[in-house]
Amino acid sequence: MTTKLLITQDEGIATLTLNMPELRNPITDADMIDEICAAMEWLNTDQSIRCAILTGAGKAFSSGGNLKHMRDKEGIFAGDAIAVRNAYRAGIQRVAKAVWSVEVPMIAAVNGPAYGAGCDLTLFCDIRIASENATFAENFVNVGIISGDGGAWILPRQVGLSRASEMAFTADAIDADTALAWGLVSRVTPPDALMNEAMALARRIARNPPRQLRLTKRLLRDGTTATLDQILELSAAYQGAMHQTADHAEAVAALLERREGRFNGD
Repeated sequence: MTTKLLITQDEGIATLTLNMPELRNPITDADMIDEICAAMEWLNTDQSIRCAILTGAGKAFSSGGNLKHMRDKEGIFAGDAIAVRNAYRAGIQRVAKAVWSVEVPMIAAVNGPAYGAGCDLTLFCDIRIASENATFAENFVNVGIISGDGGAWILPRQVGLSRASEMAFTADAIDADTALAWGLVSRVTPPDALMNEAMALARRIARNPPRQLRLTKRLLRDGTTATLDQILELSAAYQGAMHQTADHAEAVAALLERREGRFNGD
């Protein structure tokens, strides 16, 4: 299907792999941006998908921006201030919006360094698990720029304003254990166990009713900006719809009969 973003599917679980290992998987190239956004749209429309895993090929998760393109003023870094602004809006910012708006639960399996926009990409996912080799850096000032992909919005929501400020102002990388202590990741695994752990977690998620999973995620997303009254009203509307589904009836029956539920999205 693609070369820069590999996609596999297994029993309702999609695995997406950033596949430019020779450059440490930058995500600012136009074709990579298009492929990521297309994949997110596919995840939203394919109702057979219940969970997705995002990881990187090779030793890095993602270096974020393509430094060679920065140096040579190519791609989204070409042109004057207005041109760069427009390129960011039509480029990497599309990735932030697309990943944040994915309807299915998304696990970032962080196999190595996640820097700049690569760090932010993990933050726009729902759950992050990290290899012991993973490091995270909000290192935009280190290359003389600022976070242009929404990092200033998502990072404080994940680790709090003080730690977000420390990461952004120093540009220092934090290791996997620090990321765990700060709540940036849920768990740390040995490198060779990362994908098995990610898949096991994805299967625990995917065993649940698919429409209910998507709406649960939507409520959590809306909860980052909505008021309590708004969330309660939205929850009531969703709940009314969910009580009418066949999967709800199956879930109740399975619990009462002490067996695994069998859900098909109805």
